[in-house]
Amino acid sequence: MVKICCLGAGYVGGPTMAVIALKCPSIEVVVVDISVARISAWNSDQLPIYEPGLDDVVKQCRGRNLFFSTDIEKHVSEADIIFVSVNTPTKTRGLGAGKAADLTYWESAARMIADVAKSDKIVVEKSTVPVKTAEAIEKILTHNSKGINFQILSNPEFLAEGTAIQDLFNPDRVLIGGRETPGGRKAVRALKDVYANWVPEDRILTTNLWSAELSKLAANAFLAQRISSVNAISALCEATGANVSEVAYAVGKDTRIGPKFLNSSVGFGGSCFQKDILNLVYICECNGLPEVANYWKQVIKINDYQKSRFVNRVVSSMFNTVAGKKIAVLGFAFKKDTGDTRETPAIDVCKGLLGDRAKISIYDPQVTEDQIQRDLAMNKFDWDHPLHLQPMSPTAVKQVTVTWDAYEATKGAHGICILTEWDEFKSLDYKKIYESMQKPAFIFDGRNVVDPAKFREIGFIVYSIGKPLDAWLKDMPAVA
Repeated sequence: MVKICCLGAGYVGGPTMAVIALKCPSIEVVVVDISVARISAWNSDQLPIYEPGLDDVVKQCRGRNLFFSTDIEKHVSEADIIFVSVNTPTKTRGLGAGKAADLTYWESAARMIADVAKSDKIVVEKSTVPVKTAEAIEKILTHNSKGINFQILSNPEFLAEGTAIQDLFNPDRVLIGGRETPGGRKAVRALKDVYANWVPEDRILTTNLWSAELSKLAANAFLAQRISSVNAISALCEATGANVSEVAYAVGKDTRIGPKFLNSSVGFGGSCFQKDILNLVYICECNGLPEVANYWKQVIKINDYQKSRFVNRVVSSMFNTVAGKKIAVLGFAFKKDTGDTRETPAIDVCKGLLGDRAKISIYDPQVTEDQIQRDLAMNKFDWDHPLHLQPMSPTAVKQVTVTWDAYEATKGAHGICILTEWDEFKSLDYKKIYESMQKPAFIFDGRNVVDPAKFREIGFIVYSIGKPLDAWLKDMPAVA
């Protein structure tokens, strides 16, 4: 019986291992983590992450061939294949601060594996890591190996949150990178056999280690670039009276471009896009390629510009001040169907409004008050460290309240900012909301969820990203 152990019970490790267990009943899968609270949650009815379909998969396999444990060393030493999906945050100090990946957790995982291993192991990189990480990990393992043979593989994940289980059941591709040596090829084959239980042969791609590591960074950079491209065009649309939805539709009809990832918004979020591009930038700089580094830097610059442009639009429309005004924020997660708030544009928008002394009332169907307060009090890259190493319950931001009801959030507000495209926001009773608000009532749609014409009929002053501006907004400066 093949035994798999996965280090790290987060957004990647949990769902991936649950699906492997479901699809490979003959393989024993154990997910381990140092966080007792997180493992207890995986063993309970209230899983630590929200992902459509995940509950069913876990319930079918848990206790049969899927286990969650804090006994890391025991399971690592028994496993044949070890997946490592630990945090790889962006460094905040020292060499490469603000760009390079911090591999502290990765390195300690590798040293622990070398320490407790008593038999040959295949070690699989599952976290997003910079190119050439495998080489560093290989050195740590081989220098501490006591004669045991380690093979390193790179098997990057391409999950999209909100559809992770579907993505795992039916992936576009599974990428496995390994050394081009007899031992390396044998290890690649062993991992390929696991995925072949449910993934068609032609979708399992094998490459060398560096190609696999770089493909993940490149794929995310390309996706983020599309969002920044359409967001850059959205600013021009507002300035000229064009409609970004019509432009994006026309552009996306070109089969070479395609329609996906062309929705303009307040900006992209999520745990990977910004981090992976910063990583790519740093690797380019280290390899003496400043032109390439600067090219990719622009993708993040446009994303930051889009967020500050949105905040400026809110403040300038409301007589250039939001001090003491209640502003309702609908949606805090970085996209719909996930409770994940990592790098969500809502953080920067809220901080921008708080900087102008607004009072903010937030409603999101999946994000807890504790998480929102933590996000607003944390420093830029803190979120990517394990929970027990993050600052303990940070001081709550006083001007922020969190409600469990959209009507409560909007009552008495001067303006509404829609920052996540949750489906339920399309079907709220906006007439009722309008009546409960201060007048003039503003709606700033950061996700193009609402139909501006209908909302103007109700009486709202509407700002939709990339759409022709309200007469009211035309006289207001776009950039403060």
